[in-house]
Amino acid sequence: MRGALAALGGLIAGLVALCVAELVSAAVRPEAGPVTAVGGAVIDRTPAPVKDFAVRNFGNDDKLVLQLGILALLALFAMAVGVASLRYRRVGSAAVLVFGAIGALAAVERPDGRLSDALPSVVGGLTACGVLYLLAGRLAFRPSPHGDRGADGTADEAGKAAETAGTGTGDAATAGTDSGTFDRRGFVIAATAAAAASAGAGLLGRRLNASGAAEAAASRRTIVLPAPSSPAEAVPAGADLGIRGLTSFTTPNKDFYRVDTALVVPRVDAGKWRLRIHGKGVARPLTVGFQDLLQRKLIERDITLTCVSNEVGGPYVGNARWIGVPLADLLREAGVRPPSKGGPADQLVSRSVDGMTIGTPVDAVMDGRDAILAVGMNGEPLPFDHGFPVRMVVPGLYGYVSACKWLEDLELTTFADYDAYWVKRDWSREAPVKTQSRIDTPRPFASPKAGPVTVAGVAWAQHRGIERVEVRVDGGEWNPAELAAEDSVDTWRQWMWEWPATPGNHTLEVRATDRDGDTQTDKRVGTVPNGATGRHSVVVAVD
Repeated sequence: MRGALAALGGLIAGLVALCVAELVSAAVRPEAGPVTAVGGAVIDRTPAPVKDFAVRNFGNDDKLVLQLGILALLALFAMAVGVASLRYRRVGSAAVLVFGAIGALAAVERPDGRLSDALPSVVGGLTACGVLYLLAGRLAFRPSPHGDRGADGTADEAGKAAETAGTGTGDAATAGTDSGTFDRRGFVIAATAAAAASAGAGLLGRRLNASGAAEAAASRRTIVLPAPSSPAEAVPAGADLGIRGLTSFTTPNKDFYRVDTALVVPRVDAGKWRLRIHGKGVARPLTVGFQDLLQRKLIERDITLTCVSNEVGGPYVGNARWIGVPLADLLREAGVRPPSKGGPADQLVSRSVDGMTIGTPVDAVMDGRDAILAVGMNGEPLPFDHGFPVRMVVPGLYGYVSACKWLEDLELTTFADYDAYWVKRDWSREAPVKTQSRIDTPRPFASPKAGPVTVAGVAWAQHRGIERVEVRVDGGEWNPAELAAEDSVDTWRQWMWEWPATPGNHTLEVRATDRDGDTQTDKRVGTVPNGATGRHSVVVAVD
């Protein structure tokens, strides 16, 4: 019984640490909470293959899985410390501080870490230490009220030892003999009070943190996107083939993939947002606000984005209609010249409010492509998950070198002088999107009927365009697919092929060729360091 109660006491101490830290983080910032800080530190130190495994197997739930894992480990640690505190009250209680120290260190060492970020974990750990010490004291043995006394009415040696254990302090208080009773009622009262108080603190902290998010949400609701000076052309008739099972040409915001390192999605008030442009070759440093951007020339474009973590045939690619300010115009206003025209900086480092850094070639941003600071997505202000209030969109480059979300800073520098976040983790400095194609229908292991079967999917080679798509069955000859109408070279392209299917198991394989004449290789390469290669195939069983 005492062991179970001790484990429960440890769990309650862990709860106290988290809830008090949540309350304190409201005075600092939500990202300083220990679970968020430790989770961020884990992500920062996760090897690329492990990261890819998490994205591939858990998708958008990868961060939830990480948080649940951290909480599970904390629970096990807390229970172990609680049990240890039965015998070593001081040492066991002080061990709770280890979690606080880990959280504090993780928070400070994050890319956007500040010294004040350590405060929630430190205060939470100290409070939990005191709570566990109190609860462990209630579980110490005391003399039985009915005796263990000698014939002369005095306590025997065991009773004296138990009395010492019950009234002493520190480790001596819990190291006595296992005789007598412990204060079960006192433990229940103290544990209940601690749990209730910590839950209240946690709820208050969440409410205070939510108030800041509510202000950001309110600022988003008030935004009315101006009509762009250069609107996107209407999507051509025939760009979306309307085939059942085929990915739609435009990806709805709710279905657009999300791959980033933010455990807590930043909630930025557009009214308080500022962007700073500075660095090498910047003759006139700029600081602009959100309304400043809305009052500038806005362009609207359909652009397909792709994550470098997308495996062959994977889902981390999507197409949206973006509206924003041409990035090259802002850089020219700041006096920036690309290196191809004598400028000293060849890398544009974009920084997010959560500390993420992304390095983009300056020449790519200023070579005439529609690189933009996006403020809108599919006709509405950017969703918070996709970078509100402002993000970068650069067609033709994988997102980790081009698509910084929650943007707040642009610095001109060189690749020789600075390595951005993912480059430090062994990804390539420059990463143009590779030509890829995918079969959307039929699905793997489908069982279509013999006869005409529509095989369809999408292909992409952003900023080069798709020239042709071919399909083959069971390693036979390649058959040309019918291409949907092209919107632009910066968007993906649907395709279809009518297959005269025969009974049996068959393997369908697709390949695309871009406008530069490059055809997908059949060599399978993983996503590290600059994107996967290979051909997508599916196996079906025709009835």
